[in-house]
Amino acid sequence: MPERCTVRGVTLDIATATAAQLARAIRQKQISSRELLEDLLARADLVNPALNAIVAWDVERARAAASAADEAITRGQLAGSLHGLPMTVKDVWETEGLVTTSGATELAAYIPASDALGVARLRRAGAVIFGKTNTPAYAGDWQTYNDVYGRTSNPWDVSRTAGGSSGGAAAAVAAGLTPLEFGSDIGGSIRVPSHFNGVYGLKPSWGVVPVRGHIPGPPGSLLTVDVGVAGPIARSVRDLRIAFGVLAGPLPEDAPGWRLDLDPGSELTNVAGLRVAIVFGEGAEVVPIAHDVRMLLDGFAARLSAAGAVVKEARLPVPLADGLRTWRDVTMPILGAGLPDDVFAGLARLADEPDDDPTLAMERAMVSRYRDVQTATNLRQRQRVAWAEFFGNYDVVLAPVMPVAAFPHDTERPFDERMLDVDGVAVRHPLAAAWVCAIGVMLLPVVTLPVGLTGAGLPAGVQVVGPFLSDLWLLRVAELMDAAAGPGFSPPSGG
Repeated sequence: MPERCTVRGVTLDIATATAAQLARAIRQKQISSRELLEDLLARADLVNPALNAIVAWDVERARAAASAADEAITRGQLAGSLHGLPMTVKDVWETEGLVTTSGATELAAYIPASDALGVARLRRAGAVIFGKTNTPAYAGDWQTYNDVYGRTSNPWDVSRTAGGSSGGAAAAVAAGLTPLEFGSDIGGSIRVPSHFNGVYGLKPSWGVVPVRGHIPGPPGSLLTVDVGVAGPIARSVRDLRIAFGVLAGPLPEDAPGWRLDLDPGSELTNVAGLRVAIVFGEGAEVVPIAHDVRMLLDGFAARLSAAGAVVKEARLPVPLADGLRTWRDVTMPILGAGLPDDVFAGLARLADEPDDDPTLAMERAMVSRYRDVQTATNLRQRQRVAWAEFFGNYDVVLAPVMPVAAFPHDTERPFDERMLDVDGVAVRHPLAAAWVCAIGVMLLPVVTLPVGLTGAGLPAGVQVVGPFLSDLWLLRVAELMDAAAGPGFSPPSGG
């Protein structure tokens, strides 16, 4: 069993305690950073082999950093809000002196000379990074597996996927292997694993948290790509807010004239009067929602209504099919730009063939001309205006994450041949993420909240969507929603 500690009369189990609780316990000397690290490592020895969530380790340097954090506390010196907190980061982030593969065999031995900007900020705030979590190759799947480290399993049911691409991250948080994680999201990669593993995730507004040091793009790239964001995964909304406070901010070269001034939402005390749009019934022609997931979503909305929120069914300001098409046309060229030359050349040849097979749309979009991307981006801006006007009538939107809870591993078939069973209806794998893609391409902040367990004992979540740059306010809203209507964090059975 993991070690427990008592803080302000409350006994904490390290496998379920929040990052905020553990960081406070370290500051108050109820447990040392080094003790907590050793407890997490011991737990990982027992639990991680069945999950394969943490795949690269930095134990000795972490031990030295934890001991240094403890010594600093005795001198009355705190680095920041994460002082002494052991944690892991997704293996897409460059980590100085620690292998960073992004799940790609060609990067299996790549050891960066410096940290990604977000990783550096976590360390400056006092975090002790002891390992990396698994991701699909180049973060390019909604399941987590690769030829470097293998497949990651869901801690609620190891026969099922942990999701992707931050699957190792979410599984590690859910299983009590780490209290906090640093993920990334360009097509649901924070939101989908949070939904499948019953944890909390923040996809920030685009551009608020720097993605410098993320692979893909290429190692050492300084470019900031469209749509892609970086954000935390945790066991509470409060932890998301703490991590966001550490991570958010300008690129170093932009700092002289770039400041964040986001509404903190501190005046909100409950959900009474909050205008909530629910869009669960839309998009059935694109992807149906499984009955057990829909029941959990409806139950969450009903509990919010009972708590005083003004909950109304609404139509999306941009139809789901249109939003998904925009995500494809804006985002796939970004992903295509990082492909090896021979793969890109093959797709380019495919794009010129007169074949109208809709299954080839994603591949063709990867090699789009700049003119086509500009056309799609211009359309996206019109759609963003529609979303902004929509928020004149509603404070937040509740939307599904995925149509089902975690599904059985399906990694043997090619991506475009996979089908998802939604209550007996076969849904093509790329369409399953319609909700996260169609919303993500609009650059809006999203908090993923757990809403409960299906009859099969699998977690499900909801997307809480807010206006662009409402991140802190949205986190406050999500925290109040979770308190009023959510089940709170619950570890997997046996966890």
